[in-house]
Formats: sequence, C-alpha cells, structure tokens
Amino acid sequence: MDILRSKTPEMVRKEIYAYFLAYNLLRSLMWEAGNAYGVPPLRLSLQGTRNHFNNFIKDLSKASNTKIPKIYCSLLKIIIHKLVPSRPGRVEPRKVKRRPKAFPYMQEPRKLARKKLMTV
Repeated sequence: MDILRSKTPEMVRKEIYAYFLAYNLLRSLMWEAGNAYGVPPLRLSLQGTRNHFNNFIKDLSKASNTKIPKIYCSLLKIIIHKLVPSRPGRVEPRKVKRRPKAFPYMQEPRKLARKKLMTV
C-alpha cells in the first residue's frame, strides 16, 4: 500500500498512458496480421499476441534495418496461428438479478415502519 501512496497523480497518469499505449500496440499488431493474412482480427488472441511480441522484441532490437521487415512479417505469421474459437450465442443481458431474501421489501418509509413495529 505504501507504493501506491508514494506515487504522484502525474506518475499514475503516465503509467495508465503506458498501458494504453501497449494495448493499442498489440491491437494494431493483431489488426495488421489479420488483414495481411485474411483472418478476422477480432478472432486473434490478445494474450497470444503479447507473448509472441515479447519473444520477438529481442530479435527486433538486435536486427539491422534490412532484416527488420522480414522478422516483422514472421511475427505477423505467427500471430495468426493463435485464434480464439468462435463462440456463437455468447450474449448475456446486462441486468442486475435480485437475489431472494428472507425478508420482504420495504414499501414504506423507515420511520413509519419503525413506528409500526413499536406498536405491535
């Protein structure tokens, strides 16, 4: 908890921006891989893309300018092999379900309900 207290709001903001940047980088990789190889980008795995990208960072950072496009294309080819299965009918309504309680709902103001209980 001390770590959270020591961070200034500006540092927290920068950290959130870094997460957004990383997320958008992964999504753009997925989009480019899907479009390049005819796979729907929404069917590609975000975590699979993250793992493959982490494995390729070392190769990309060491590569010369002539080898980077080749390594990048091989990264895109590997990304398309990690598909999320099609799951039709996976739509859930956004509703709050009331849980059954042992007591009835309060239908009158609390003050009035207290008076009734005191007179009984």
